[in-house]
Amino acid sequence: MQLREKFAVGIILLSFFTAAFSSDLAVLRNGFSIRHERRETVGAVTRLYTTPDKAGFVDIATDQIDHFEKDLTPPPVLAPAPTTAAVRPTPQRLDDVVNLISNRHHLDPDLVNSVIRAESGFHTRALSPKGAQGLMQLMPQTASQLGVTNPFEANANVEGGTRYLRELLERYNFDLIKALAAYNAGPHRVEQYHGVPPYYETRAYVARIVRDFNRKKLAQQKVAAAQTAVARKKPTTVKQVVGPVAQSAFLPQSVAAAKNAK
Repeated sequence: MQLREKFAVGIILLSFFTAAFSSDLAVLRNGFSIRHERRETVGAVTRLYTTPDKAGFVDIATDQIDHFEKDLTPPPVLAPAPTTAAVRPTPQRLDDVVNLISNRHHLDPDLVNSVIRAESGFHTRALSPKGAQGLMQLMPQTASQLGVTNPFEANANVEGGTRYLRELLERYNFDLIKALAAYNAGPHRVEQYHGVPPYYETRAYVARIVRDFNRKKLAQQKVAAAQTAVARKKPTTVKQVVGPVAQSAFLPQSVAAAKNAK
Protein backbone atom coordinates (compact mmCIF):
# COMPACT_ATOMS: atom_id res chain seq x y z
CA MET A 1 0.00 0.00 0.00
CA GLN A 2 1.38 3.42 -0.94
CA LEU A 3 0.57 6.49 1.14
CA ARG A 4 1.83 9.73 -0.41
CA GLU A 5 -0.33 12.35 1.29
CA LYS A 6 1.18 14.75 3.80
CA PHE A 7 1.07 13.57 7.37
CA ALA A 8 -1.89 14.90 9.34
CA VAL A 9 -1.56 15.12 13.11
CA GLY A 10 -4.30 13.06 14.80
CA ILE A 11 -6.33 14.22 17.81
CA ILE A 12 -5.69 11.04 19.77
CA LEU A 13 -2.30 9.48 20.44
CA LEU A 14 -1.79 5.89 19.43
CA SER A 15 0.83 3.78 17.69
CA PHE A 16 0.80 1.31 14.84
CA PHE A 17 3.21 -0.97 13.05
CA THR A 18 3.53 -2.57 9.64
CA ALA A 19 3.87 -6.25 8.84
CA ALA A 20 7.60 -6.83 9.12
CA PHE A 21 9.20 -8.11 12.33
CA SER A 22 12.89 -7.18 12.15
CA SER A 23 12.81 -3.46 11.53
CA ASP A 24 13.27 0.04 12.87
CA LEU A 25 10.68 2.34 14.37
CA ALA A 26 10.23 5.95 13.34
CA VAL A 27 8.91 7.66 16.47
CA LEU A 28 6.83 10.69 15.51
CA ARG A 29 6.33 13.86 17.54
CA ASN A 30 2.61 13.17 18.00
CA GLY A 31 3.14 9.76 19.64
CA PHE A 32 2.78 7.45 16.63
CA SER A 33 5.49 4.99 15.71
CA ILE A 34 5.93 3.44 12.26
CA ARG A 35 7.74 0.18 11.67
CA HIS A 36 9.79 0.14 8.48
CA GLU A 37 12.50 -1.86 6.71
CA ARG A 38 14.59 1.05 5.45
CA ARG A 39 14.26 4.79 4.86
CA GLU A 40 15.52 7.62 2.70
CA THR A 41 15.02 11.37 2.54
CA VAL A 42 13.12 12.70 -0.47
CA GLY A 43 12.99 16.48 -0.40
CA ALA A 44 11.16 17.63 2.73
CA VAL A 45 9.84 14.17 3.55
CA THR A 46 11.33 10.93 4.81
CA ARG A 47 10.18 7.87 2.88
CA LEU A 48 9.72 4.84 5.13
CA TYR A 49 9.70 1.56 3.21
CA THR A 50 7.34 -0.86 4.94
CA THR A 51 8.23 -3.91 2.83
CA PRO A 52 11.62 -5.41 1.94
CA ASP A 53 11.00 -5.01 -1.80
CA LYS A 54 10.21 -1.27 -1.45
CA ALA A 55 6.75 -1.86 -2.93
CA GLY A 56 5.06 -0.23 0.05
CA PHE A 57 6.10 3.02 1.65
CA VAL A 58 4.83 5.91 3.75
CA ASP A 59 5.95 9.50 3.21
CA ILE A 60 6.23 11.49 6.46
CA ALA A 61 7.28 15.13 6.80
CA THR A 62 10.82 14.94 8.16
CA ASP A 63 10.17 17.58 10.82
CA GLN A 64 7.40 15.36 12.25
CA ILE A 65 9.89 12.59 13.10
CA ASP A 66 11.36 12.79 16.59
CA HIS A 67 13.84 9.93 16.38
CA PHE A 68 14.47 6.39 15.16
CA GLU A 69 14.95 3.28 17.27
CA LYS A 70 15.19 -0.48 16.89
CA ASP A 71 11.88 -2.33 17.10
CA LEU A 72 12.19 -5.03 19.74
CA THR A 73 8.59 -6.25 19.49
CA PRO A 74 8.55 -10.07 19.21
CA PRO A 75 6.72 -11.64 16.26
CA PRO A 76 3.10 -12.64 16.87
CA VAL A 77 2.29 -16.12 18.10
CA LEU A 78 -0.57 -17.73 16.24
CA ALA A 79 -3.40 -18.80 18.51
CA PRO A 80 -4.35 -22.49 18.29
CA ALA A 81 -7.60 -23.31 16.56
CA PRO A 82 -10.52 -23.49 19.02
CA THR A 83 -11.67 -26.99 19.89
CA THR A 84 -14.87 -26.02 21.68
CA ALA A 85 -17.63 -23.52 21.13
CA ALA A 86 -16.61 -19.96 21.94
CA VAL A 87 -17.77 -18.64 25.27
CA ARG A 88 -17.91 -15.13 26.61
CA PRO A 89 -14.46 -14.48 28.12
CA THR A 90 -14.10 -13.37 31.70
CA PRO A 91 -13.10 -9.69 32.11
CA GLN A 92 -9.59 -10.68 33.19
CA ARG A 93 -9.10 -13.02 30.25
CA LEU A 94 -10.44 -10.48 27.76
CA ASP A 95 -8.15 -7.79 29.19
CA ASP A 96 -5.21 -10.13 28.64
CA VAL A 97 -6.30 -10.83 25.07
CA VAL A 98 -6.76 -7.14 24.22
CA ASN A 99 -3.51 -6.09 25.88
CA LEU A 100 -1.46 -8.75 24.09
CA ILE A 101 -2.92 -8.10 20.64
CA SER A 102 -2.97 -4.30 20.98
CA ASN A 103 0.69 -4.26 21.99
CA ARG A 104 1.51 -6.54 19.08
CA HIS A 105 0.04 -3.98 16.68
CA HIS A 106 1.23 -0.95 18.66
CA LEU A 107 -2.30 0.26 19.40
CA ASP A 108 -3.49 1.57 22.73
CA PRO A 109 -5.50 -1.20 24.47
CA ASP A 110 -7.93 1.42 25.74
CA LEU A 111 -8.74 2.34 22.14
CA VAL A 112 -9.37 -1.28 21.16
CA ASN A 113 -11.55 -1.75 24.24
CA SER A 114 -13.53 1.37 23.31
CA VAL A 115 -14.15 -0.09 19.84
CA ILE A 116 -15.24 -3.42 21.34
CA ARG A 117 -17.60 -1.64 23.74
CA ALA A 118 -19.22 0.27 20.88
CA GLU A 119 -19.36 -2.73 18.55
CA SER A 120 -20.58 -5.60 20.74
CA GLY A 121 -20.69 -4.60 24.40
CA PHE A 122 -18.02 -7.30 24.98
CA HIS A 123 -20.24 -10.20 23.83
CA THR A 124 -18.23 -12.75 21.83
CA ARG A 125 -21.32 -14.16 20.12
CA ALA A 126 -22.83 -10.81 19.15
CA LEU A 127 -24.50 -10.93 15.73
CA SER A 128 -25.84 -7.79 14.07
CA PRO A 129 -28.85 -7.70 11.71
CA LYS A 130 -26.39 -7.05 8.85
CA GLY A 131 -24.32 -10.13 9.73
CA ALA A 132 -21.39 -8.60 11.62
CA GLN A 133 -19.98 -11.11 14.08
CA GLY A 134 -18.18 -11.29 17.40
CA LEU A 135 -16.47 -8.83 19.71
CA MET A 136 -15.32 -6.42 17.01
CA GLN A 137 -18.24 -7.16 14.68
CA LEU A 138 -16.39 -8.41 11.64
CA MET A 139 -18.42 -8.84 8.47
CA PRO A 140 -17.95 -12.32 6.95
CA GLN A 141 -16.12 -10.99 3.90
CA THR A 142 -13.79 -8.86 6.04
CA ALA A 143 -13.16 -11.76 8.41
CA SER A 144 -12.29 -14.00 5.47
CA GLN A 145 -9.86 -11.42 4.06
CA LEU A 146 -8.20 -11.16 7.47
CA GLY A 147 -7.89 -14.93 7.80
CA VAL A 148 -10.35 -15.15 10.70
CA THR A 149 -12.02 -18.55 10.42
CA ASN A 150 -14.06 -18.31 13.63
CA PRO A 151 -15.23 -14.72 14.32
CA PHE A 152 -16.90 -15.87 17.54
CA GLU A 153 -13.57 -16.88 19.10
CA ALA A 154 -12.23 -13.98 21.20
CA ASN A 155 -8.54 -14.19 20.25
CA ALA A 156 -9.20 -14.56 16.53
CA ASN A 157 -11.81 -11.79 16.43
CA VAL A 158 -9.74 -9.26 18.37
CA GLU A 159 -6.67 -10.11 16.29
CA GLY A 160 -8.61 -9.59 13.07
CA GLY A 161 -10.42 -6.46 14.21
CA THR A 162 -7.30 -4.84 15.64
CA ARG A 163 -5.30 -5.61 12.51
CA TYR A 164 -8.10 -4.22 10.35
CA LEU A 165 -8.19 -1.02 12.43
CA ARG A 166 -4.42 -0.69 11.99
CA GLU A 167 -4.79 -1.16 8.22
CA LEU A 168 -7.42 1.59 8.14
CA LEU A 169 -5.15 3.91 10.10
CA GLU A 170 -2.41 3.23 7.57
CA ARG A 171 -4.83 3.78 4.71
CA TYR A 172 -5.92 7.18 6.05
CA ASN A 173 -2.47 8.29 7.16
CA PHE A 174 -3.20 8.00 10.89
CA ASP A 175 -6.46 9.99 10.79
CA LEU A 176 -8.28 8.15 13.56
CA ILE A 177 -11.65 9.75 12.84
CA LYS A 178 -11.62 8.56 9.23
CA ALA A 179 -10.37 5.12 10.30
CA LEU A 180 -13.23 4.71 12.78
CA ALA A 181 -15.76 5.94 10.23
CA ALA A 182 -14.43 3.42 7.71
CA TYR A 183 -14.58 0.65 10.30
CA ASN A 184 -18.28 1.41 10.75
CA ALA A 185 -19.50 2.44 7.31
CA GLY A 186 -16.81 1.00 5.04
CA PRO A 187 -13.81 2.64 3.35
CA HIS A 188 -15.78 3.26 0.15
CA ARG A 189 -18.16 5.57 2.02
CA VAL A 190 -15.32 7.54 3.59
CA GLU A 191 -13.75 7.99 0.18
CA GLN A 192 -17.10 8.84 -1.39
CA TYR A 193 -17.69 11.69 1.07
CA HIS A 194 -14.00 12.59 1.56
CA GLY A 195 -14.37 12.09 5.29
CA VAL A 196 -16.96 10.92 7.79
CA PRO A 197 -20.19 10.02 5.91
CA PRO A 198 -23.30 12.08 6.76
CA TYR A 199 -24.92 9.13 8.51
CA TYR A 200 -26.21 9.63 12.04
CA GLU A 201 -25.21 6.08 13.00
CA THR A 202 -21.62 6.52 11.84
CA ARG A 203 -21.16 9.95 13.39
CA ALA A 204 -22.64 8.78 16.69
CA TYR A 205 -20.41 5.69 16.56
CA VAL A 206 -17.23 7.72 16.07
CA ALA A 207 -18.21 10.20 18.79
CA ARG A 208 -19.05 7.39 21.22
CA ILE A 209 -15.64 5.73 20.80
CA VAL A 210 -13.69 8.99 21.04
CA ARG A 211 -15.67 10.04 24.12
CA ASP A 212 -15.13 6.67 25.83
CA PHE A 213 -11.42 6.62 24.98
CA ASN A 214 -10.86 10.20 26.16
CA ARG A 215 -12.80 9.50 29.37
CA LYS A 216 -10.38 6.68 30.21
CA LYS A 217 -7.36 8.84 29.49
CA LEU A 218 -8.64 11.76 31.56
CA ALA A 219 -9.32 9.39 34.48
CA GLN A 220 -5.80 7.97 34.20
CA GLN A 221 -4.32 11.48 34.13
CA LYS A 222 -6.25 12.46 37.27
CA VAL A 223 -5.05 9.37 39.13
CA ALA A 224 -1.46 9.98 38.04
CA ALA A 225 -1.65 13.65 39.03
CA ALA A 226 -3.07 12.78 42.46
CA GLN A 227 -0.38 10.19 43.08
CA THR A 228 2.32 12.66 42.03
CA ALA A 229 0.92 15.34 44.33
CA VAL A 230 0.86 12.95 47.30
CA ALA A 231 4.38 11.74 46.56
CA ARG A 232 5.71 15.30 46.40
CA LYS A 233 4.23 16.14 49.79
CA LYS A 234 5.61 13.03 51.46
CA PRO A 235 9.14 13.66 52.79
CA THR A 236 11.78 10.99 52.81
CA THR A 237 14.61 10.80 55.29
CA VAL A 238 18.06 10.91 53.75
CA LYS A 239 21.17 10.21 55.81
CA GLN A 240 23.92 12.63 54.94
CA VAL A 241 27.37 12.33 56.52
CA VAL A 242 29.14 15.58 57.28
CA GLY A 243 32.60 14.91 58.68
CA PRO A 244 32.31 12.32 61.46
CA VAL A 245 28.74 13.30 62.38
CA ALA A 246 25.67 11.74 60.72
CA GLN A 247 22.82 14.21 60.13
CA SER A 248 19.28 13.71 58.82
CA ALA A 249 17.76 15.87 56.08
CA PHE A 250 14.22 15.86 54.77
CA LEU A 251 13.99 16.11 51.01
CA PRO A 252 10.90 15.98 48.76
CA GLN A 253 10.57 12.72 46.87
CA SER A 254 10.87 13.13 43.11
CA VAL A 255 8.42 11.23 40.94
CA ALA A 256 8.65 10.87 37.17
CA ALA A 257 5.51 12.12 35.41
CA ALA A 258 3.52 9.40 33.67
CA LYS A 259 3.56 9.63 29.90
CA ASN A 260 0.16 10.62 28.49
CA ALA A 261 -1.61 8.61 25.56
CA LYS A 262 -3.67 10.17 22.58
